[in-house]
Amino acid sequence: MWPTQTSLASEPSNSTNTPDNPRVLITALGIGQICSWGSFYYSFPLIVEAMIPELGWSKADVYGAVTIGLILAGLLAYPVGLAVDRGHGRRLMGGASVAVAMLMALWSQVDSIVSFYLLIAGIGALQAATLYEPAFAVIARRVGPANTRSGITALTLWAGFASTLFIPFVQFLLDRWGWRDALLVLAFINLSVCAVAYLSFIRPQRDVVVVMPVDSAGQSSTDKQEIGTALRKPVFWALMIATTAYAAMYSAFAFHMYPILLERGMDAGIVVTAIATIGPAQVLARILIGVFGSGLSVRRIGAFVVAMFPLAFGALILLPPNVGFIIAVFIVLGAANGIFTIVRGLVVPEMLGRRAYGAINGLLAVPGNLLRALAPVGAAWLWGMTGSYGVVLWAIVCAAAILAISFWTAAWLSKRTIQNMADATDDYADVENISLKG
Repeated sequence: MWPTQTSLASEPSNSTNTPDNPRVLITALGIGQICSWGSFYYSFPLIVEAMIPELGWSKADVYGAVTIGLILAGLLAYPVGLAVDRGHGRRLMGGASVAVAMLMALWSQVDSIVSFYLLIAGIGALQAATLYEPAFAVIARRVGPANTRSGITALTLWAGFASTLFIPFVQFLLDRWGWRDALLVLAFINLSVCAVAYLSFIRPQRDVVVVMPVDSAGQSSTDKQEIGTALRKPVFWALMIATTAYAAMYSAFAFHMYPILLERGMDAGIVVTAIATIGPAQVLARILIGVFGSGLSVRRIGAFVVAMFPLAFGALILLPPNVGFIIAVFIVLGAANGIFTIVRGLVVPEMLGRRAYGAINGLLAVPGNLLRALAPVGAAWLWGMTGSYGVVLWAIVCAAAILAISFWTAAWLSKRTIQNMADATDDYADVENISLKG
């Protein structure tokens, strides 16, 4: 029974013309996610490449700062997820976007490595409250964990445009005005777009899952029980290894793909063009999954897509670096990443359990966020030791292989868990019908 933790909203909104309709919420979250991802995650490599010659810092120094920020984000993933479960998503995501805007404005004036570290650590930590994990948890509360699939798929369709829009946009700002003014523009976007979207359209009082304020002790006890149950499942640990390997692999590549391609002798304009194909490939792949994959389980979709990562990164090493081939590899990587982002958001409700989504998803993300933090500086260290990105790419291939093997293991282990969840869903449907009739 669920009532000790949550109850259903007495009048959930189903009309299409109310301002807090789920479609409107997902659109607002999607626009916010485009700008949240684009203004820091995809912009950082371009901005620091412009900063390094002017300020005379090393690449390892620069990426050390983002490592600290992402470590803090990793440590905050669980409490942020728990807070969203308890109805604080609006204040968390909106307030964090305001804070990011302020820190980016200060970053534009930085001259010392110490102040740079402090600012990037703060911005990195705030990613725990502005990127996918809290947004997924907000959707899970709005529509109920059992109905998150379409909402998460729609949200990732929006966010898939982040790299396509922001990499050329930031390159334009850098070419026209330099990195300091570019950061001021990005700060304004966080304040005027992200903060407004999150504060205006996340409305916890309209969620299908509404936390009962009078039962906070019972809720806390239920949260602990659900987390304890998840921790006792081998599939949880297999998924944790898979998502951690994915985070390390993609973070190392995302933060270094620009200099990786430059090192291979490609023109900066061609590099930007190749990287910009990631967004459309992500969106197209997500559309295809939405149209043709609605009847497939997440474990089947994930088991297929994880095989694409080691193959694509291996091809990037072994095949010649001509323009057409590089663009083809980036399209494959974009498609695989686009689909796996959906898989990552759905493994909790479809392979682990449908209660305490934010807390369990946040806990699952903690080691991945830590490795996401360490991977860029680790890649920079490997580059510094060898003077080449060849070893970095082989390390990425190894991480991709670990991702594939561990997810296949999780898919095999989850068969019994999925059957138990189906039985529990039938019981919960009865409770939902009784609650709505009452």
